[in-house]
Amino acid sequence: MGLIPVAAGEVATVVTSLEMTEPPPHRPLPPSPLRLQRWPAPTLAAYRTLFRRVGEPWLWFSRLVMDDQALAAIIHDPAVQVFAAVDARGIEVGMVELDFRQPGTGLLGYFGLVPELTGQGHGRWLMALALQQLWAAGITRVWVHTCTLDHPRALGFYRASGFVPYKRTVETFPDPRLTGTLSVDAAPHVPLLASRR
Repeated sequence: MGLIPVAAGEVATVVTSLEMTEPPPHRPLPPSPLRLQRWPAPTLAAYRTLFRRVGEPWLWFSRLVMDDQALAAIIHDPAVQVFAAVDARGIEVGMVELDFRQPGTGLLGYFGLVPELTGQGHGRWLMALALQQLWAAGITRVWVHTCTLDHPRALGFYRASGFVPYKRTVETFPDPRLTGTLSVDAAPHVPLLASRR
């Protein structure tokens, strides 16, 4: 057993991929005061704002550094469905992105709520609706991945929702807090290790 060094200025995470090959048993929709609203063609600015609000605590950065053309090609693709969870005031407080570009499968690409709403049961409501949308597309497999930078209960949540782990990989990337993509205060649970000179 050995330790693999990670370069200063980089972050490493263990990514777990999970899948579901049949719809989960039907259960009543958990209660929530939120509404799920389809974003058929969100503006890039609105999408990135919500992506940052939901994902900054977990170092989500990929869609923030993507150029406009590449991001629009994904989120405006007819085979990609973007939804916002909206509160009673009409403010976007969560997101779901479903990707059907690979035939026969549905990727739960992004899924999350703003930090102040986690741990209140809204995630179960959001997942139930996401799974309804996914399986309604007539697919045979749904998959998702999570990583050790995510919420500590994320992996258990996905498993409790019916997903089964099937693969584990390690990902390294430049720390987005050091590149200026995210605030240096983001993800305080992940030590910020700047390169030493």
